[in-house]
Amino acid sequence: MYSEKGEISRRYREHTGRKISYILGGITLLMVITILSISTGSVDIPPSVVVMTLAGNSVSSTWDSIIWNVRLPQVLTAIIAGAGLAVTGVVMQSILRNPLGSPFTLGISNAAAFGAAFSIIILGAGSTSSSVGDAVTINNPHTTTAVAFLFAMLVTVIILAFSRLRSTSPEVMILVGVAMGSLFTAGTMFLQYFADDVQLASVVFWTFGDTSRASWEELGIIAIIVIASTIYFTLNRWKYNAIDAGDETAKGLGVDVEKVRLRGMMCASFVTAMIVAFLGVIGFVGLICPHMARRMIGDDHRFLIIGSIVIGSLLLLSADTVARIIIQPYQLPVAVLTSFLGAPAFIYIILKGRRI
Repeated sequence: MYSEKGEISRRYREHTGRKISYILGGITLLMVITILSISTGSVDIPPSVVVMTLAGNSVSSTWDSIIWNVRLPQVLTAIIAGAGLAVTGVVMQSILRNPLGSPFTLGISNAAAFGAAFSIIILGAGSTSSSVGDAVTINNPHTTTAVAFLFAMLVTVIILAFSRLRSTSPEVMILVGVAMGSLFTAGTMFLQYFADDVQLASVVFWTFGDTSRASWEELGIIAIIVIASTIYFTLNRWKYNAIDAGDETAKGLGVDVEKVRLRGMMCASFVTAMIVAFLGVIGFVGLICPHMARRMIGDDHRFLIIGSIVIGSLLLLSADTVARIIIQPYQLPVAVLTSFLGAPAFIYIILKGRRI
């Protein structure tokens, strides 16, 4: 990195400059897709009008209402949730030193789904509606969200408790997470077996991730948590780089590996639990986005964290936009699109022979 004269080499500057250019290009693309996403839907709004409205220049009261009350909260929710899921994925994969680390493999999403099913079937939080675009609703979403969050955090506590018994081994965390995921999936199926048609439809509806569920208030909560966690992860970027080189190497560099691993897992799990509880299960974003970022900008967490955030936002926002327009007036669950986009991309990375 440094030349014999103590100066940063030209090759290193070009290397880091290329990574920064990728990130800036992604941010620019994200801004363009944001405008297009807001302008697209059952009512088409010219992109120029969207820009003027966001700048505070009203063109039409109807378009103002659509932009500010409907589409902007949904678009921002997709951006923030995509960023949150992606950054938790990259941190989980780093501190567990496992490329399959994600909210799904650790059972957090499964536990949240069980909590929602428990709330709807046992606590009676589900109902039906006759509207065309929203055939099933959750009549007590706050209870459902709270119970889903509690079960997601319960899995986190169980995983951390087991890891303490086995000296915070990453393998133990992954194995316990897989077991917890299977256990809560079986629990959800058990509850569904005894549910009536309305309850069953409500559980399935909740399981489909949906960014339109979040209002400005819920978006604010998610944004605060995602931003705070991103700052924490960024401050620990050098420690994650050291852990990537191996536990012994990290300890030799003065990193308290067990403490970094526990705190990172708790923070990542909390963010994931909050997003899943508010929006439902959205798969593949936390798994695939870190790998896509690694292919473009490498394993250095100084760039990988922000790169994963940009790609996560791009992926979820693109999927959410397509889900809204592909079969109008109906809206597909965004989780279906993320899986359709994420699974082939993950297989492509594997077939390319890249280390993951």
